[in-house]
Amino acid sequence: MDNMQVKRYLLDKIEACIYHPFGSDVSVFKVKNKMFATLSLGKGNEKGTNGKMAGHYCINLKCGRDEAVILRDIFPAIIPGYHMNKSQWNTVILDGSIPQGEIERMIDNSYLLVVSKLPKKEQESILLHL
Repeated sequence: MDNMQVKRYLLDKIEACIYHPFGSDVSVFKVKNKMFATLSLGKGNEKGTNGKMAGHYCINLKCGRDEAVILRDIFPAIIPGYHMNKSQWNTVILDGSIPQGEIERMIDNSYLLVVSKLPKKEQESILLHL
């Protein structure tokens, strides 16, 4: 998936909105005012990434602690969440090495994890439309 496909997929989520609190080069995706993803272009000077992110769009996605580690072991293009809680967030480097279906699954999972932490009334308004 390229950055435009990812952006469309993220915005297709029920009640998903895009914000730019860190400037125009970092898109933050929220549901009911809770972040479930970020999308930005890797600059290559990020500490600890060994240049993996340079020139590639990257998405930060929430995930379970065990799944976060498993995904990092399976895919070299998944690293601990850059500027995030590294036990609950992964950075997915969109370098073409991860199948589209897997990226979509990780996005769905991040969205649902955030929705599951919302108050019941807000959850119901979203889950009724899934």
